[in-house]
Amino acid sequence: MPKSLNELAGELKTLIIDLQSDPHNKSNLNTARYNNLKLKMDPAQKASPHVIISISMSEAVFNITTGEKITGSLGPDERYAIRWFAKGSTMEGLKECWEEVKKNSKEEE
Repeated sequence: MPKSLNELAGELKTLIIDLQSDPHNKSNLNTARYNNLKLKMDPAQKASPHVIISISMSEAVFNITTGEKITGSLGPDERYAIRWFAKGSTMEGLKECWEEVKKNSKEEE
């Protein structure tokens, strides 16, 4: 069974917090900042396979075929999203979600 966008968002949140949790940064780390991390897909907005990542007030759209940023910015957190895309299961999970979202949007028409 494919992962949901919510499960994939949880994986990204965990990765970001783990990468920032070094002994020198532990006291400055604000994990609550990532509580509202969201992933969205909107085939009506863009026909190409993409994922919209929202963290706090930042938002960026990434191509899920290449992992390249299409628009927007996540500021310093963008480097973590790029590392997350490099994980083998991430892109596959996003592609499966894209197919499901696309299928559901066609059924609603």
